[in-house]
Order: sequence, then C-alpha cells, then structure tokens
Amino acid sequence: MLQEFKQFISRGNVIDLAIGIIMGAAFTGIVNSLVKDILMPPVGKLMGGIDFSNFFINLSNGSYATLKIAQEAGAATINYGIFLNQVINFMIVAFAVFMIVKQANRFKKSQDAAAPPRSELLLEEIRDILKKK
Repeated sequence: MLQEFKQFISRGNVIDLAIGIIMGAAFTGIVNSLVKDILMPPVGKLMGGIDFSNFFINLSNGSYATLKIAQEAGAATINYGIFLNQVINFMIVAFAVFMIVKQANRFKKSQDAAAPPRSELLLEEIRDILKKK
C-alpha cells in the first residue's frame, strides 16, 4: 500500500494539481486586490461615490448606515454588495483563465503543426522504401 501511495504521489498529474492549487490561491489574492482596490473605486465614483461592499438589505428592526454597523449590532442582512464583488472577482478570474487556455492552445497548435504526426512519418518511410525497390 505504501508503494502504491508513492506511485500515486509521484505522478505528474498530482504534482501539477498541487502547483495549480497553490498558484490559484496566490492568484485569488491578486484578483481580490484588483477588484477591491483598483476596479471598484472608479466604478463607485462613476455611480456617485457608492461603495458596493456596503450594499445590503436589512431584515431586522432598526436602521443602519453601513453594513459594518448592522453586523456589529447583530442584525440579519442580505449582503448583495459583497456578492456583487464576488461575481466581479469570478468574471475576472474566468477571463484570465480563458486567456491563459487560449494562449496555451495556440502554442500547442503551433507545436503540432511543426511536427507531423507519427503515422505520417511512418507512411513517408514506407513510401521511401518502396521507391528504392
């Protein structure tokens, strides 16, 4: 069983997956900062200085000026502004992954075009042998 585990761990797929998870976690921090610190302030300014992370629906009695005050008071809230920020984060990550995959596919196509398939090489060898006879 220990030998099987060693084989499983030493596979390239497991290592690639681990690297992907680590890179994804690091990329998440970058995207969160991009949305929170760079994209949302200008969008909020264009919309009259609105802070999306402060959009919420109060389900409790009372009135609260900000989400933080409502949460500190223990009020039940629907935090749709935070959800909106997360949707924007997702869209940015999805677009970035799309661009990476698109470039990787383009690179792979150029590599595939450079080297003919093995079957084609074998057919050329057979042709050359037949020409010699």
